[in-house]
Amino acid sequence: MSGPQHDPSLYRPRDQVPFRRALLSVSDKAGVVELGEALAAAGVELVSTGSTAKLLADAGLPVTEVARVTGFAEALDGRVKTLHPAIHAGLLADLRLEHHERQLVELGIAPFELVVVNLYPFVETVRSGAEGDAVVEQIDIGGPAMVRASAKNHANVAIVTDPRVYPLIARAAGTGLTLLQRRALARDAFAHTAAYDGAVARWFAGEPVEAPAAPAAPAPAAQAEPPALVEPMPGGTPAAPPAPAPEPAAADTSSASGLLRAVGAATLVQGLRYGENSHQHAGLFALPGGRGITQAELLHGKPMSFNNYVDADAALRAAYDFHEPAVAVVKHANPCGIAIAAPGAADPIASAHERAHACDPVSAFGGVIAANRTVTLAMAETVAGIFTEVVVAPDFEPEALEVLSRKKNVRLLRLPEGYAREGSELRQVSGGLLVQQPDTFDAFSSHTWRRASGSHVSDAVLADLEFAWRACRSVKSNAILLASGGASVGVGMGQVNRLDSCRLAVARAGERAAGSVAASDAFFPFADGLQILLDAGISAVVQPGGSVRDDEVIAAAEAAGITMYLTGERHFAH
Repeated sequence: MSGPQHDPSLYRPRDQVPFRRALLSVSDKAGVVELGEALAAAGVELVSTGSTAKLLADAGLPVTEVARVTGFAEALDGRVKTLHPAIHAGLLADLRLEHHERQLVELGIAPFELVVVNLYPFVETVRSGAEGDAVVEQIDIGGPAMVRASAKNHANVAIVTDPRVYPLIARAAGTGLTLLQRRALARDAFAHTAAYDGAVARWFAGEPVEAPAAPAAPAPAAQAEPPALVEPMPGGTPAAPPAPAPEPAAADTSSASGLLRAVGAATLVQGLRYGENSHQHAGLFALPGGRGITQAELLHGKPMSFNNYVDADAALRAAYDFHEPAVAVVKHANPCGIAIAAPGAADPIASAHERAHACDPVSAFGGVIAANRTVTLAMAETVAGIFTEVVVAPDFEPEALEVLSRKKNVRLLRLPEGYAREGSELRQVSGGLLVQQPDTFDAFSSHTWRRASGSHVSDAVLADLEFAWRACRSVKSNAILLASGGASVGVGMGQVNRLDSCRLAVARAGERAAGSVAASDAFFPFADGLQILLDAGISAVVQPGGSVRDDEVIAAAEAAGITMYLTGERHFAH
């Protein structure tokens, strides 16, 4: 069935649309009176249904009941009230088209510029233990119809399904929203009804109902500073951690098919303000049974951004590659410092952070920090003096949380209990998906390596080589990592040739390169890259080997009198 065809030349441009008439019909009444007051003060006509209309009227607000608009009283115990042309024509009229505008006038129907709807509490009803018809009666029909109609007509109508957005709409009551902002709200609205319908479908199938029927309540910090929809670029609903709820059964993501099934059941957690850049729309979806950054609890700070999530996940990968207390500092998904605690440190996690930060303090400015142990007061006091976007950890000491919470702009995330990466990884490519097992190849012990040049090294140097090889795994290819004493001292990453990565690692290490060890995530195709490391004074190197010029590379190491180990396996990270 095809939709109506229109001549694009007939569409008149329409960006900023002031609110003149608003339709409010909500199951969750939180904040609706305050929103109604702001709209009424701006001269917006309020139209509402049943209990919402009564609430607004009892608050002294001028409101018109839907039944007066339709000329048709609610029927069938409220099953039919908004499903009427007088409502849906006002929602669906595309006023960019002159003949739509003319037809509304002929029908005597006024358009809506703002629709505020949230749906019957279906999931909450199921979770209360209700069964049968009691659940069926909480399947919303008119609500999703209004939401979908308004979202389709976002060129003319702003659709709001999340009470957390009310303060932003109230601020825009006198001006309305731009097309870009209405489009962002429409995106979130369709995701909202999709999640709702998915929950209904799972109930009928006798499966666990996992998706929330309404957005989770935000943490106080997120509530205090919602996203600015009235700024040039919105991104939809505010970010906030999901409210505690019964955990769904864990999904099998250990295989490609298991991961794809889980992806099919993923549910929208929140719309994000924008994606990597301000012109890109974005959202965060959760996999059933997930125990990762998606499920982390925002303890303090502004909502997480798309880039915050990407960097925080990369930092966690780096920190949790170690069994010892470890900290990773990440910028643009690349580590600018990784370290484990110094032997005998009084506060191991504080020691690990201090050493990771020392690797590249310039790049750490505005970075993301991940720790694989509880953040202590000592670590917090150091972090507090460094501009940091995010700190993520399994927990925070109360005193540490108090110190870090004094920093307005830092986001503090507590990981869910049992944090774990999925057993498979997925990446979208044009026209399809790539699925792979994560790089958990555990050839970090030198017992599996082959010594290709030089003599046996001390236990301390061998430990540094094992650290460097493990840390190198989280660095984007081409990757070169220099380390000393269980801490990175120079990192070269993301270059299109290994020669430049070697130069970058040495430049960042400076004088610390002398005596350090080096790890390369893949083989040296020529001896020239290794020679840069040799000239800087490295004492030993570990690399996979496998180049057709391995003999040339090994000969360069022999000539310099350094020990080189070959692991037989690479650690590309694209």
